[in-house]
Amino acid sequence: MSAQHTQQQREDWQQLYDEVLARSSGPGVLTLENLRECSGLELFQKMIAGELPRPPISDTLGFLLVEAEKGRVVFQGLPQHRHYNPIGSVHGGFHATLLDSCVACAVQTTLEAGQGYTTIELKVNYIRALTDRVGPVRAEGRVIHAGKQIGTAEGKLFDADGKLYAHATTTCLIFNV
Repeated sequence: MSAQHTQQQREDWQQLYDEVLARSSGPGVLTLENLRECSGLELFQKMIAGELPRPPISDTLGFLLVEAEKGRVVFQGLPQHRHYNPIGSVHGGFHATLLDSCVACAVQTTLEAGQGYTTIELKVNYIRALTDRVGPVRAEGRVIHAGKQIGTAEGKLFDADGKLYAHATTTCLIFNV
């Protein structure tokens, strides 16, 4: 990818992030009523539109849900010095949180109103260190399988150049709320 293309990609990503943040109704949690009235996909579309709150963890680590469609979601974050571990790179928990969010929420996009889920397994593979010089990163999750009781998904954490930093898989338990 050329430096010009990468810079344009970063600018496009930042613009979308800023638009989603501007629409946001602030941090909060969903209610059982929300889960009973909306499908998983509808919940995420409403979050992106600012009609439902974003989860408080997104403020803690500085990431947002920026795209959602059935079987796929994308979160975007910016690795910062405040995310560093003692050895001078972004703590693996940052990677894991973005990946856990994208893979589990990808499964949630397949759920009907009145269904919930919980992660029962998460496997993360770290490929390379993240630093505050990388720029924005995206965690994209895609469903592998969504059944009546079990959902699985895979996710990738990458930068504007498409460079992979980590990838993950999950297994989620699906249940009625």
